[in-house]
Amino acid sequence: MIKQRIAPTKTSLWEPSYTTFIAKKVASIIGYAVVVEEIGKHRPITFIVGVGTDGKVKDVALMVYREPYGGEVRDERFLAQYEGKDLKSPLLPYRDIRNITGATLSVEAVGRGTKKALALVEIVYLRAVGKQ
Repeated sequence: MIKQRIAPTKTSLWEPSYTTFIAKKVASIIGYAVVVEEIGKHRPITFIVGVGTDGKVKDVALMVYREPYGGEVRDERFLAQYEGKDLKSPLLPYRDIRNITGATLSVEAVGRGTKKALALVEIVYLRAVGKQ
């Protein structure tokens, strides 16, 4: 089911498991976070995606960037453009995400991983509690 939701992005689902977090305020769930990895040009990029209970991205933060070039994807200004995006958003360079010259594969990887995190939250958490 997850593969079907993210198939158009050609996400590499080589991860055997995912680390997820549930954010709570008092007794209410206010969001989720998923740690994902995607291959940039040659090496994995590890990042965390915060997702609200509405299924939209709240924040994206790179944890480990291993490529020798394209480190601009770590910039807060670049990552801020993912805020508010949902599973229906293309998350593709030149469409709804600004590209970074010389880092197109890294930009695509962040988009794929974000899409993967959104699909996981939707299927595992939001559908389970009847939010979508």
